[in-house]
Amino acid sequence: MKISTKGRYALRMLIDLAVNSSDGYVALKDIAARQGISKKYLEQIVPLLTRSGLLRANRGFQGGYMLSKPANQYTVGEILRVTEGSIVPVACLEEEVNHCDRQEDCLTLPLWQGLNKVISEYLDSVTIQDLIANNPAASGDDYCI
Repeated sequence: MKISTKGRYALRMLIDLAVNSSDGYVALKDIAARQGISKKYLEQIVPLLTRSGLLRANRGFQGGYMLSKPANQYTVGEILRVTEGSIVPVACLEEEVNHCDRQEDCLTLPLWQGLNKVISEYLDSVTIQDLIANNPAASGDDYCI
């Protein structure tokens, strides 16, 4: 499994919005500048996040984006599933029911199921708030003594 730039940038965008949530709606150009990501690329990610209910959008003069819920209610797993589609390690686990013809004889299936469980449980246990709390630079305390 390899997470694409779409998934990684969506995560960075949502973290940026969480850190800057006191500003109300945040302009995409500001997020792009802070994160060093092309505004055009973020414009491709935004529809996925708004359709899934992760973002609220406001058009017009004071327009921009904000999180639709508190940062501690967003899991990394949820965000990656929205942007990546699937985070399973092998194709036969993408459906709720495994339709693989070799399922009964597959000696590696338990390995993939276990890996999928570990990945999902871990990504679903980490929130945006956890990522912010684990990085002092994200909280604005970037001074040195």
